[in-house]
Amino acid sequence: MTQSPPASSPLSLPGGGSLRGTVRVPGDKSISHRALLFGAIAEGTTRIEGLLPAEDPLSTAACLRAMGVTVSEIRAGEPVTVQGVGLDGLQEPADVLDCGNSGTTMRLMLGLLAGRVGRHFVLSGDASLRGRPMRRVGGPLAHMGAAIQGRKGGNFAPLAVLGGALKGTTIRTPVASAQVKSAILLAALTAEGPTTVIEPAQSRDHSERMLRAFGADLVVGGPGLTEVRLTPGHRLQGQAVVVPGDISSAAFWLVAAAITPGARITVDNVGLNPSRTGILEVLEQMGARLEVLNRRDVAGEPVGDLRVSHGPLQPFEIGGELIPRLVDEIPVLAVAACCAEGVSRIGDAAELRVKETDRLMVMARQLGAMGARIEEFEDGMTITGVTALRGAVVDSETDHRVAMSLAVAAGIAQGSTVLHRPEAAAVSYPDFWDDLARLGA
Repeated sequence: MTQSPPASSPLSLPGGGSLRGTVRVPGDKSISHRALLFGAIAEGTTRIEGLLPAEDPLSTAACLRAMGVTVSEIRAGEPVTVQGVGLDGLQEPADVLDCGNSGTTMRLMLGLLAGRVGRHFVLSGDASLRGRPMRRVGGPLAHMGAAIQGRKGGNFAPLAVLGGALKGTTIRTPVASAQVKSAILLAALTAEGPTTVIEPAQSRDHSERMLRAFGADLVVGGPGLTEVRLTPGHRLQGQAVVVPGDISSAAFWLVAAAITPGARITVDNVGLNPSRTGILEVLEQMGARLEVLNRRDVAGEPVGDLRVSHGPLQPFEIGGELIPRLVDEIPVLAVAACCAEGVSRIGDAAELRVKETDRLMVMARQLGAMGARIEEFEDGMTITGVTALRGAVVDSETDHRVAMSLAVAAGIAQGSTVLHRPEAAAVSYPDFWDDLARLGA
């Protein structure tokens, strides 16, 4: 049986067991960040139920508190309240804003702060975050008049933001990225004139849904719903937000149930936003025994329960417009591919090289140590199954999704696996190891 590990202690994961039961995953990380941010610049109180009490949203909350926003203590199972300060109420902080390991915090903060006229902000984070590219956000914001400086021409933190007057414009983003789009929309709230964001493919639309609910004048259109137009001048009003379970966290249990002999898992209360359900399409493509139960709508977001049981799997091929809808699930899909009867291919996924780690390289290296047959290339990989994985010494390399993906792989391996730095899972799923122990008991 697995135990919750203390920090930096390697974790021994036995192979050959099974998984059965029901689990409820933490609140959606993307929605949790946005509920805090939009609540902060709204007027009145925002009450958030189900907010993810993990490291990344805690970083967002800490940054907001440093700028004069009252955010109640974040505890598992308890609602969180945010006392909004209005669109122009954020104060200049007395110190550097620490974004921790959270790329979402840093990238969305750049958009939030760019239009705060006359106020100065410095954003930094841990060593991993300081090595992740930020010009993808800073560049579009500069077209609106933002003044952002940092290392390597503004690409790496620490980043200095001097708030100024912004002008609405039309921005075509080179990649489909919800973080880039959301940063631009946050900046657009205080710009002069409307702003239109045009993406090459639709990315997650949580910001659009939530901004409309808070009262923003926002229209979505264009081919494939890839154009978003925001017209400033409307105050945001505090809302009651219910955060559904994070499908990116559910993905580990969905794949684990599909590949582990004898497994049957139900994941309750999972967000089924169409911009996030690529993982379900791939599992269906593989022939996984997957059912969606009790579909419903909660606070503007579609929700349901997911039941998966073990069975034979076919290989998959993914790329193009599907990638933005499952980009965080690709590490665990690489594990699923090891159990498919043929060669699976992942393409158009260069975005994974600039996540918490270079996830293509890390997953190829770590699964390769377990005997997986993986060929990595510039924007993806091929995985040949069926491959009998063997227990090995592996490392999360500080990436939460890598840690949990390797745990899923360890469950079907021959012999025990020793995972270094398992505590990385706490970034998005603090109770993952406890849930794994319970489902495997």
